[in-house]
Amino acid sequence: MAPIIEERPTPSAAPSSDRQELGARTVAAIRTAYTTRFVGAQLQRNPGDFHLLGGAALAPAAGDVVVARVTEIGQHTALQSAEGRRQKLFIGQLVLVAYGDRYAPDQFLAHVPLDLGPCQLVAGGGVASRVESMHASIEAATELEPLGLLARDGQVVNLADFAPLQVHTPSAGASAQPARTGVPVIAVLGTSMNSGKSTTLGCLVNGLTNAGLDVAAGKATGTGAGNDPNLFKDAGAVSVADFTDFGYPTTYMVRYEQVRDLLVAMIREQAATGADVVVIEIADGLFQGETSRLLNDPVFSRHVDRVLFSAQDALGALAGEQILLSAGLDLAAVSGRLTASPLAADEARANLRTQVIDTFELCDPQVATALLPRS
Repeated sequence: MAPIIEERPTPSAAPSSDRQELGARTVAAIRTAYTTRFVGAQLQRNPGDFHLLGGAALAPAAGDVVVARVTEIGQHTALQSAEGRRQKLFIGQLVLVAYGDRYAPDQFLAHVPLDLGPCQLVAGGGVASRVESMHASIEAATELEPLGLLARDGQVVNLADFAPLQVHTPSAGASAQPARTGVPVIAVLGTSMNSGKSTTLGCLVNGLTNAGLDVAAGKATGTGAGNDPNLFKDAGAVSVADFTDFGYPTTYMVRYEQVRDLLVAMIREQAATGADVVVIEIADGLFQGETSRLLNDPVFSRHVDRVLFSAQDALGALAGEQILLSAGLDLAAVSGRLTASPLAADEARANLRTQVIDTFELCDPQVATALLPRS
């Protein structure tokens, strides 16, 4: 397993012999991913400012941007564009993606490799990594051949270099906010990936919007992809941000203190938009490392007023309720995929202290506003 990232690496120049220029025709052919959208915009705008770096001595780090050739199509047959559109992949195409670690029980466990050798596309949002294990039900990962790390003036380009938001350098609006903003904050958590967290959050956003409130939404942890931010926008959120806006392709293996500070920074930035309510999704399940630590960190309870929990089944809902209440959190409701099954929902209602709400009932303004923090 790769070491936990303690700090963002300081880029260093590679030998001049490892430098490769990018022609205008090559740049025009490169497919930009969702994770690399801010870098890709600069590359297309000023292609002459960039080049590639390679060589055996060069080891990538999380967030470093790589130009790679697709050599074999596997699990991910498309690459999400800057807008989140699925761009169909073909063998031989060039893609602009970012190195990152991935933790996805339903898909891949993967870590940033120690070299620029062949690797895999482990997330459709544009994450390059080296697979260590995978779920038995999915195809092998799409194969990539890195051509070199994207660089400018001899320095490797990292997503953080072009990110519009910075964890430790707040925007002017966020800087003017008090440490505790006063804007209600609701977090959505779940039993695991694919438990219905994003849909739950989207429906909550829609219900609060239908009640006449301005809602800012965010996804604080996970793997970079445009699906969830686009869902939140479609639901009516006036402002949407995720960790890629802060320069992270994923949050797995990022030093915990950075993850915690990222959550706080996102809440402050979204509160600074003038929204009436901030809703934040925390990815994966309660047992995932960074999520588990967040729940039991006093910083979390200081900045998050209430939580909603998405579960896949009644037993998972019961376990989640116990964990969240034991952590001293204000659990407002249980929702998620289990509510698609009337029988599963009834089982949950019979065994939980917390109310169970059908996911799409959250679109009702009265249901949604009843979940706001108690004043």
